[in-house]
Amino acid sequence: MSAAIPDTGMAAAAGWDCHAHLFGPYERFPLAPERSYTPPEAIESGYLALLARLGLANGVLVHPSAYGKDHALLLHALAAQPALRGVVVMQPGDALALAGLHERGVRGARFSHRSGPGANFAGSASFDDLRALAPALADAGLHAELWTDCKALPAIAPQLVDLPVPVVIDHMGGFDVDAGVDDAGFRTLLDLLATGKVWVKLCAYRNLLGSPDREAGRPFQQKMIEANPERLLWGSDWPHLRVTPAPDAAQLLAMFRDWAGSEALADRVLRLNPEGLYR
Repeated sequence: MSAAIPDTGMAAAAGWDCHAHLFGPYERFPLAPERSYTPPEAIESGYLALLARLGLANGVLVHPSAYGKDHALLLHALAAQPALRGVVVMQPGDALALAGLHERGVRGARFSHRSGPGANFAGSASFDDLRALAPALADAGLHAELWTDCKALPAIAPQLVDLPVPVVIDHMGGFDVDAGVDDAGFRTLLDLLATGKVWVKLCAYRNLLGSPDREAGRPFQQKMIEANPERLLWGSDWPHLRVTPAPDAAQLLAMFRDWAGSEALADRVLRLNPEGLYR
């Protein structure tokens, strides 16, 4: 039986971690035979313990590519934990039907459009898939989630704004810390935020892995806050796939709060914004 999220008081009753993945137990939820990576188990009880430690009560689980088309683990977790929401991965013609997913706790479908090597990988759905499925997503009450980067964004920005669904961009748009906040791709991301049609998950650490100082990410978050604080979310990215050593999610949350500059802004990103998108 799944454990319930512990009651840690008012702070936990409000906050959301908007990006995490589950893996296993593999004896019950085996990975897809054809996959590009094999992660350690990261099970439901471990994630619930993390939420309690962070003082958050709600989480958003994103279906990982290592499970291919099999959403059994995601749907099981959503059924067991009413405080969780989910993001599936779909392509036209998949057996998983959009109808009824909203009632099961699903709020979005994830797609990939990236520049350079690794832009397409097994288990992903493409930007073309997003455009094809967007009307059906809208009918089902779901948004689109996009894993992309600032180099790829300028070419598709007009199409993103024209989609009939909100778009949530992962990992702060994969900004290039060396290119700086005046980079054309990053400016495109800010312009998209300003439209109100696009949301961005504030999860900076993957964009800073090659930087000697995480503080280099502060101006990028601040620019996003200036662009549109009502379209920002925060995600832990637990269990931090293929990052060694893995960061401490509590430190990542503390870094976000510090960069936010005020408790009012942190509350908007951690509570008010995700309540509107995921509840």
